Amino acid sequence: MGDGSLGRIFALVRHDARLMVRDPAPLVVRTIMPLLIMGFMQPLFRVALRAEGVHDANGAEQAVPGMAVMFLFLLVNVVGFAMFREHGWNTWDRLRAGPARPFELVAGRVVVPLVVALLQLAVVFAAGGLLFGLRVRGSYLGLVVVGVPLALCVVMLGMALVALCRTVSQLLVFANLAALFFAGLGGALTPHSALPEWALPIAPAVPSYWAMRGFSTVVLDGGGVRSVLLPASLLCLFAIGLTAVTLAFFRTDHRKVSWS
Repeated sequence: MGDGSLGRIFALVRHDARLMVRDPAPLVVRTIMPLLIMGFMQPLFRVALRAEGVHDANGAEQAVPGMAVMFLFLLVNVVGFAMFREHGWNTWDRLRAGPARPFELVAGRVVVPLVVALLQLAVVFAAGGLLFGLRVRGSYLGLVVVGVPLALCVVMLGMALVALCRTVSQLLVFANLAALFFAGLGGALTPHSALPEWALPIAPAVPSYWAMRGFSTVVLDGGGVRSVLLPASLLCLFAIGLTAVTLAFFRTDHRKVSWS
C-alpha cells in the first residue's frame, strides 16, 4: 500500500473523526445505557451464577460482559449510518469521482468505529469494576485479546450490511435484529447454561457466543491469553468472513437511500 493510498485513507479517517467529535451524544448514550441496565440485571445474574455453583458471584461477572457485548453490536447502526449519510448529503458521487479506490473507501470508514468500539468496551469494563464490583480473576490482557477481534467483527458486520442494504431503514432493522439475536443466542442476556434447549446447538454460530465464552473464561475461570485463543481466533474468522462479504458486494455505483 503506497503513501498515496495511506493518505487517502487517512483523509477519510480524519473526516469521520471530525464528524464524530462534533456530535458525540449518540456514542455517549450507548456507553451509559449498558451501565444503567447493569444495575437492574446484576441481582438477577447473581442468583443465576450462584445457582450454577459460583457461590461468591455478585452478578457483575455476567452483567458487565453481557451488556458490553450487547451494546457493542448496537454500534453497527453507527458504522452503517456513516456510509449512508454521504448519500443523504449527496457527497458520495464526489468521493467516487476522487482517486480513492473501493478498498480505500471501506478501509477509511473502518478505523474510527473500531477505535470507538474499543473505547466503549474499555469504559464499560472499567465502570463495571468501579461501580458494580466486577472482579476479573484472570488476565486483563486476555480481555484485550477477546475484545479486539470482537470490535473488528462488529465493525465489519456494519460494513457488510452497508454493502447488502439499499436503504438506511433496511440497515437499521437488520442491525437491531442482529444485536438482539446475537445478545440472546450468545449468552449476553442469560448464562449460556440457562438458554433454551433449541438454542444450545446453534449458539456457536454467532460471534457473541465466542465473545461471551472468552470473557467468561477470563472473568470467572481466571484464564489468561492462552485460554482465550480459541474464541479469539473464531472471532477473527467471523471478521474475515464479514470482510469478504463486504468486498464481494460493495459497489461504489450502488445508490443508497438514506433519509430522503
